[in-house]
Amino acid sequence: MENLNQNLNNFLSDLNVFYRKLQNYHWNIKGKDFFVIHAKLEEYYDEINEQVDEVAEHILTLGGQPLGTLKDYLNTTKITEAENKKVECTVVFNEIIKDYSTLLQDATKIKELADEQQEHKTSALMDGIIEDYSKKLWMLKQSME
Repeated sequence: MENLNQNLNNFLSDLNVFYRKLQNYHWNIKGKDFFVIHAKLEEYYDEINEQVDEVAEHILTLGGQPLGTLKDYLNTTKITEAENKKVECTVVFNEIIKDYSTLLQDATKIKELADEQQEHKTSALMDGIIEDYSKKLWMLKQSME
């Protein structure tokens, strides 16, 4: 169970840094599609914020301790932070695709570990996340064509 909790905490770190990155992009997006992308980024970071809480509380239900400091998150994340500068939509979309792909890999790994340990609640939680990220990736990639 310790390995599963560690992977969930790594995922929690990625979610927290991704949340802040999405919010940074929301504040700094520029270009002709500003209004549409600005609103979409807010939708994404609101959803990620809900997942942060859900994953942290899930770690607690498994008897683990969720990471809770920015220092912890930055020491364990695979997601890079966004810079504090204006950014074009194509850069944002490319970054978001990369990050959702990372999160999808995390969730898939956690699901596989949970299945091995017959931890069905964790597996079910990851099923919903995997489905969500897969659909978002498809939609984001379609918007880039």
